[in-house]
Amino acid sequence: MLVIPARLTPPAIALAAPFVPLALFTTHALAAEPLTDRLWRASGAFHPMVVHFPIALLVVAVIFEFARRRGGEHRPGPTAFACLCLGAAGALLAALLGWSSAQSANYGGSAAWTLGVHRWAGIAAAVLAAVAVLAATIARGLNGPRLFNVYRVSLLACVLAVTVAGHHGGTLVHGEGVVRDALAIARGHSPPRASTRTLNAQQRPGDETPGDTYATRIEPIFVTRCYQCHTGASPEAGFRLATREQALTPGVSGKPTIVPGDASASLLYQLVSATDHDRRMPPKGSPLSREQVSDIAAWINAGAPWHGQRPAGEHWHWAYRAPVRPNPPPVLDTTWPRGPIDHFILARIESAGLSPSPQADRHALIRRLSLDLIGLPPSPPEVTAFLSDTRPGAYERLVDRLLASPHFGERWARVWLDLARYADSHGYEKDGPRVMWPYRDWVIDALNDDLPFDRFTIEQLAGDLLPDPTGPQLVATGFNRNTQTNEEGGTDVEEFRIDAVIDRVNTVGAVWLGSTVGCAQCHDHKNDPLTQRDYFRLLAIFNQDELDVHVVSSTEKYAAGAMIEYPRAARFDELADLNAGLARADADLARHAADLQPAAIGLATGRHAALPGFTPDHATALSLAHSHREQLSRQRSSLIAARALVMRRSPEPRQTRLFDGGSFLSPTEPVEPGLPAFLPPATDREPMDRLAFARWLVEPDNPLTARVTVNRIWETIFGRGIVETSEDFGPQGDPPTHPELLDHLAAELVRDGWSLKHAIRSIVTSATYRQSSRVTPDHLEKDPLNILLARSPRYRVEAEMVRDIGLTASGLLHRAIGGPSVFPPQPEGTWTQIYSGEQWVESQGPDRYRRGLYTFIRRTSPHPSMVAFDAPSREITCTRRPRTSTPLQALTTLNDPAFVEMAAALARRAIDEGGNDPRSRAAYAMKLCLAREPTPREIERLLALYQDQLNAYESDRSAAGQVASYGPAGAGGLHDHAQIAAWTIVANVLLNLDETLTRP
Repeated sequence: MLVIPARLTPPAIALAAPFVPLALFTTHALAAEPLTDRLWRASGAFHPMVVHFPIALLVVAVIFEFARRRGGEHRPGPTAFACLCLGAAGALLAALLGWSSAQSANYGGSAAWTLGVHRWAGIAAAVLAAVAVLAATIARGLNGPRLFNVYRVSLLACVLAVTVAGHHGGTLVHGEGVVRDALAIARGHSPPRASTRTLNAQQRPGDETPGDTYATRIEPIFVTRCYQCHTGASPEAGFRLATREQALTPGVSGKPTIVPGDASASLLYQLVSATDHDRRMPPKGSPLSREQVSDIAAWINAGAPWHGQRPAGEHWHWAYRAPVRPNPPPVLDTTWPRGPIDHFILARIESAGLSPSPQADRHALIRRLSLDLIGLPPSPPEVTAFLSDTRPGAYERLVDRLLASPHFGERWARVWLDLARYADSHGYEKDGPRVMWPYRDWVIDALNDDLPFDRFTIEQLAGDLLPDPTGPQLVATGFNRNTQTNEEGGTDVEEFRIDAVIDRVNTVGAVWLGSTVGCAQCHDHKNDPLTQRDYFRLLAIFNQDELDVHVVSSTEKYAAGAMIEYPRAARFDELADLNAGLARADADLARHAADLQPAAIGLATGRHAALPGFTPDHATALSLAHSHREQLSRQRSSLIAARALVMRRSPEPRQTRLFDGGSFLSPTEPVEPGLPAFLPPATDREPMDRLAFARWLVEPDNPLTARVTVNRIWETIFGRGIVETSEDFGPQGDPPTHPELLDHLAAELVRDGWSLKHAIRSIVTSATYRQSSRVTPDHLEKDPLNILLARSPRYRVEAEMVRDIGLTASGLLHRAIGGPSVFPPQPEGTWTQIYSGEQWVESQGPDRYRRGLYTFIRRTSPHPSMVAFDAPSREITCTRRPRTSTPLQALTTLNDPAFVEMAAALARRAIDEGGNDPRSRAAYAMKLCLAREPTPREIERLLALYQDQLNAYESDRSAAGQVASYGPAGAGGLHDHAQIAAWTIVANVLLNLDETLTRP
């Protein structure tokens, strides 16, 4: 047994004393957590505190050992030995606590590698410290140089391992530039927080070159304050500001607007500096600041230089610069963050004088996670299993299980199908049906397989241009075939073909670039640095594909373009095998026809026996060949589920011309395919077609794609994007609420191989996501819109999920994935309002109870219940749905036949599965809807409602029978009609609760 004399411990105790308050603070911070999580998290939370104790002691041990005079003695010094023993014990404890700390941190990407080095270096330090203690203990008794040297070398190696572990630990907490920042602070400078390529917003015109002045100081003023009136086809006062040539041209006044070298003679300077309100520019909003006016004067006096001097890849607007991975900011409460995301969020929360909300209870967490990740509420057994799992990492295991669910792809496909303007009809007046569901199924499968977003992008935009494209890659190009197709007679084919190409350009701009590129169709963009020429260079990329309609006559057309045969369940390999078999069968028949032509003639005339060289075997072989081919043909026919719309490049290249005023009737000069000039060029210099363009979209230097994508994920989960205007990242869009967090997420998306599941997992495992949604008066006063996310957002779920929650709770949901769209009940006569002979024939059997994602979408007449809950018509891309609250929504869920049917099924389920007494049935029905136990008061109110309805229906058996007739035939037939009807009313109320339709 190792005994440390009391006289040796005071220095070590003095060193340990400062850590006591930190331990007390950590213990207090953890006290509010649930007991099942507290012990595990406590061990991890103590790790940062404990780890500093051995570091200090081991360093002190080295200093004491190598600073003292040995005088020929080969024994460790008493103080060094005491520090070493305590430090070794602390190092072992810190290494053990580090396991839970690492799991709670949830680092990914390169941070996971850093974490691994940090962990193993810490373990190495603990092992070396133990070796040093053992050697020192023996050396103290033997006084021998050999073990004494082992002790000293082990001690030095231990401190070296501590240094490596400490460096990587600091990198995890403070970012990769922690050493650089520390040195900068030591020299009295502010630590660099962004890329050296990022322009300094504080740079003054006098410190810049004249070209830099325009890029950093003048253009932002023009774009945000002047472009709305002084760009486009009809600018105010005839004065345009988009180019230098336009700006130097006098307007309707005839006065020189800009006189390079002389600000006082320039009308622009005179107007922005005017004190007369009626004369001052800009006329709306506040006047330009004195600093801005001074910048304009200095720029004009310098000769009014323009764009040409901006360094490649630089732009004054944040969204047009490549994202830079920032260091997570320091925070006061170091126990709350579980990863980098939480550092960015907590820093803003603390700066506002707020504190984050406590963690939500487990009932809320599993329901929130289930709705966010798979779009379905959890079942009672799933809730029970989660509540019972008290092992460390239970929450993370739940996340991983939901991410692996096949329903994950369905939930997140809904988001993408809005962007892809997916629908089951062509649009326009006739709005006939089309087969697009194979594309929808491809999206579901791609998301379930976590197809990297760069491949997800390339295959949708240009899968047909890949070398030897597969069947699924061709189906993916249905993204571009989701445009509307006009089948009406008498229309100009070229006009609507151009409209479809324009729609493709506008959609890609909104979905991947977060830009309103469509504004540049008719003139230079008024707010973004996108010229009309830039727009038509993009249009030229998409203007090389086959026509989408076939003209039958002057009064009739039908949708055409490229199509492929789509096999059931996407069994393209099986289809390929059958095609190959048919080819061989045809070859066999041709061979038989060549070899036995006389026999074949004889077989047909019944005189084969009289022909020379013919035997019955020949007849049998020919018959078998025919039979085999027919069998293959039938198998192939049964395998084909549909003919899917895909993209195919036109065999003849088209010349694209710029349209005057955006009209296809006014073509002007030709343009070549190309990219917007204000964005980085493509690294691949191949001809700019759809494939090259798709690859450019997902290049790491593209400043927009990764930002737009992670912002959309954030918006889907939290109800609001970091950039709220997710369709507009331009100068007129909303600035990001957490710009460094947005760049961190974008950089991590690229570093993690464009994995959408990894990005989603990093968000939902954060402390930010796990907060309670309870609103405190302090939060409401300081952050009423919850922009800082000091609490979890609470909002009504989307249209499809409203249906899915009712189907799941009632037990009606048919969970089959994929396949043709279905026709659930909708009000009679809905489709009679449009010009068409198509009929809505309600689906029967399991298809009647498919998820909302599979409901047939007719653009001119979408399902009324979907429209009531803000689903778009999908005529054009929808980058974000509005979220309204109207009486029509309540009328839909209360009275729509589909929802009444769900209520009836939920009532029968409560009777059949909820027990024998009303109290247990009410509690069970509520758990099915809310994933939690009801309170006693809630139970009493439900029982009072049930008894009241039961009395009413017992006195009106006819009404009871009518209500009991809802739901699947035969269900609940053994129960009393009055009882079923009463429980149906209770179930209808439960399905309409705000809590049922709200993300907790």
